[in-house]
Amino acid sequence: MAEDPGEEAVRRTAAARPLEPVDRAILHILQADGRASVRSVAERVHVSRANAYARINRLVEDGVIRGFTTSVDHERAGQGTSAYITLKIVQNSWRTVRGQLEELPGAAHIALVGGDFDVLLLVHTPDNRTLRELVLTRLQAIPEVLSTRTLLVFEETDLSPGTPLPE
Repeated sequence: MAEDPGEEAVRRTAAARPLEPVDRAILHILQADGRASVRSVAERVHVSRANAYARINRLVEDGVIRGFTTSVDHERAGQGTSAYITLKIVQNSWRTVRGQLEELPGAAHIALVGGDFDVLLLVHTPDNRTLRELVLTRLQAIPEVLSTRTLLVFEETDLSPGTPLPE
């Protein structure tokens, strides 16, 4: 059953419970291997399976764990061109623009930021021609997008899997 959007908003705005060292250890393990079994996690953090299962469920329910994903080598998956695209947008149009950016093929990360531009978008495309079409045809056709700047990625390293959380 899908969660009521109102309940999700309440959950996200509710004060976060502090994470215990065991919770941090569980997160570290699952960040490195989202397919780790509950038994394996329990053994590695020295708690019972029932305790590990309950903690993982609480982390999911509290929104600390937002999902379980697969790390993809985009080049080997046929998405060999990556770029960060900065966008300046019309003031107060973030929600509208975000919805349109989420629909873009190859959009991997979208962030509302402060500074010289408003939005930072990471995209993966098969080639430069597809990237060009995405920017010139799709992005610049969004009425609320005032300008774009494309930064081609030559090489990237993903630091997020297994990165320990600060205390």
